[in-house]
Amino acid sequence: MKRNEMTHLRAGAGFLMAFLLWTALIRCVDVQAAGPLGTKVGFAAFNLWFQRLTGVHRTIYTITDWLGFVPIAVCLGFGMVGAVQLIRRRHLRRVDPDILLLGLYYFLVILAYLVFEMIPINYRPVLIGGALEASYPSSTTLLVLSVMPTLKLQIDRRAAKPRLRTVTCVFVIAFSAFMVIGRAFSGVHWATDIIGAIFLSMGLLWLYRYAVDAADRRREVADGIQ
Repeated sequence: MKRNEMTHLRAGAGFLMAFLLWTALIRCVDVQAAGPLGTKVGFAAFNLWFQRLTGVHRTIYTITDWLGFVPIAVCLGFGMVGAVQLIRRRHLRRVDPDILLLGLYYFLVILAYLVFEMIPINYRPVLIGGALEASYPSSTTLLVLSVMPTLKLQIDRRAAKPRLRTVTCVFVIAFSAFMVIGRAFSGVHWATDIIGAIFLSMGLLWLYRYAVDAADRRREVADGIQ
């Protein structure tokens, strides 16, 4: 158990460090006024090459936008699980630790989104509704890759039927892949925005797994003492 904890901690810290480094590089490497209304973007040659490769596909953008409600529904679903446990058990400390940690984790994901909305690193390569919008990291990619894997993790922990775990795993992988690829090829984000979102979401996810492992170990120790 402890070895898994350290592996997850190192992975989380590594991805977060990669995200911070990537963000810093975007601000200083090949920065050009390549966006709409003269907005600047780092790694301009790479981003413009990818933008020309994919083009802009508003239909894919709209589909992935609407499908962004799926991870939001997952968050609300686990919020209801926590609320039911709290009502039935009548004390916050009696709510399953992994559910409490999940709530904190979702809060951190939302906080990260809000921070980068207030401090734009990049603006989108296209105008949305005639206006500039912050684009880094891709919020849809961040939401999907941060939330959907937690659905698999929770089902693995709570479902007794192997078939349900398998179906959930396939769904999470297929949905996440479709959303990330769709978002990248919709043309409404720079390629570096997608990459940054992957780094950040993986960093937060692995740290959540570390926190759950640590909570499980503490519970096992407490049960052993009792």
